[in-house]
Amino acid sequence: MANSIILDGKSLAEKSNLEIAKKAKILTDKFKRPPALSAIIVGEDPASKTYVAMKEKACTSLGVKTITHHVPEQTTTKELLDLIESQNLDSSIDGILLQHPAPNHIDEQKCFNAIALHKDVDGVSTQGYGNMVMGLEAFKSCTPFGIMRLLENYKIDCSGKLALVIGRSQILGKPMSALLLNADATVITAHSKTKNLDNLISDAEIVVAAVGIPNFISCKMLRKGSVLVDAGYHPSKKCGDVDMEGIEDIVSAYTPVPGGVGPMTINTLILNTVNAMEKNCSEQ
Repeated sequence: MANSIILDGKSLAEKSNLEIAKKAKILTDKFKRPPALSAIIVGEDPASKTYVAMKEKACTSLGVKTITHHVPEQTTTKELLDLIESQNLDSSIDGILLQHPAPNHIDEQKCFNAIALHKDVDGVSTQGYGNMVMGLEAFKSCTPFGIMRLLENYKIDCSGKLALVIGRSQILGKPMSALLLNADATVITAHSKTKNLDNLISDAEIVVAAVGIPNFISCKMLRKGSVLVDAGYHPSKKCGDVDMEGIEDIVSAYTPVPGGVGPMTINTLILNTVNAMEKNCSEQ
């Protein structure tokens, strides 16, 4: 199994970026303004600041404008809701991103839900999630949708496969399970407290690791010939949620860490933003 396929999110994102840049240029010429993403970050969390800076850089390189609202740690839920509403009403803004996680005193889900559905390009609102689950129109959560695009690009058919999603977060595990189910996979959602997790891992044909714990899973638990998507990344340890030692001899395909899921997340956010402008401007 040493000829396992590397699911190269970095190269796919670079290819997709070329198409996004072309589309952004067409929209800019047609509507006399570039696609625009409003990013809101609360407080001084270093990882959040790094992620937003990466998104800003990627947007700028593709002809997408970013407006970053960096508000103080002590900002209240009410103040944040007012800021989100102002962005909802601004017709020059196509997408709104509230960087996760917000400080503990913020009602994060209430703020997510305040983002207008047609501007929820990060796919974080309750209505957007519900629409996605039901197969209705909505922007899909960026990391799960990026993973599905990656699997599709490498022609990995999910239909009829037993898929295990390890993680149940609102922005990754739960929507990931829903998208796999909509792709006709048979889905089990597990988490760090699941009993006999190693048995589930050894049975699964597709495993998505999204538990957020460094090297939580040994790749030796994986079924021979299965597909592994490691959606975790822990910069301090330079690893994901899976201990990759010997992975090439076990799976048929896997995402590297880094360079697998991460680039597809940012790419999908920008793709959603450009598509939001195309749809919203065309309807005005």
